[in-house]
Amino acid sequence: MSNNFPPQNIAVLNSVLNAPLIVIAILGNTLVLAAILRTPSLRSPSVMLLCSLAVSDLLVGLVVQPVYFAYLQTERDFLYHPLTVMAFSACCVSLYTITAISVDRLLALHYHMRYPNLMTTHRAMKTSAILWSICSLLSLISLWNKSFYFTSVAVNIVICILISTVCYIKIFRIVRQHQVQIHSQKLAVESLNTENIQNMLRKKIYAINTFIYYIVMITCYVPVFVGISILIISPKSWTWSWMIAETVAFMNSSINPILYCWRHRELRAAVIKTVRQMLSKEN
Repeated sequence: MSNNFPPQNIAVLNSVLNAPLIVIAILGNTLVLAAILRTPSLRSPSVMLLCSLAVSDLLVGLVVQPVYFAYLQTERDFLYHPLTVMAFSACCVSLYTITAISVDRLLALHYHMRYPNLMTTHRAMKTSAILWSICSLLSLISLWNKSFYFTSVAVNIVICILISTVCYIKIFRIVRQHQVQIHSQKLAVESLNTENIQNMLRKKIYAINTFIYYIVMITCYVPVFVGISILIISPKSWTWSWMIAETVAFMNSSINPILYCWRHRELRAAVIKTVRQMLSKEN
């Protein structure tokens, strides 16, 4: 993100793209958070991480994108620094939390018997608090050194993508091994407790579902990484069209709540119930 103002056509295009995304991010993430708060049975460690992700995505739609929209429309230089701090902080939390979800799913499958003791709701909330603290501190780098800030953004994106990639490679290996056990060692599997088998299957399905978050994360953040890398390595080759990559990154905050409801059946039911309750109160 540069504090030199972009050409008018790029600014207009970014504004047009951000306007509907702001509405979707606010409504979608608000409904997800309301559903979780109204449904105590949803407050598992994995859902607590989703809750943290929804909060960061809500801040993107509620604060970051409106300030970004105002910056594009008014071209006021004083908006640049607070925008940079808020954008880095909120998007960094979103990126870190998606990475934490991939680690959580790997732990759930690899240590499926010990997982309830390894990852409790309290530990999930503590992990989220640590991630928020780290991202808030890192966001202040933008006030100190712009070049180091751009490098920090690129490095954070690479680290998160690498960790998530390793986790999902291991997850699919575990899933594959589990499927082989079911087919080739049927007697051994039958000797296990039925409840443990069902629990393992639920965790496997949820791990595969969260893989969608990983794919969307890569799609939304790789353009930012490429744009920043060009800006760092060869500033003369960078063009204002790369500013669209910032909007693509913000788009992740609008897509995530849709993914939660699509892939998480219990959360989807809770959101629908919440919407019906809200509508019934208005009538």
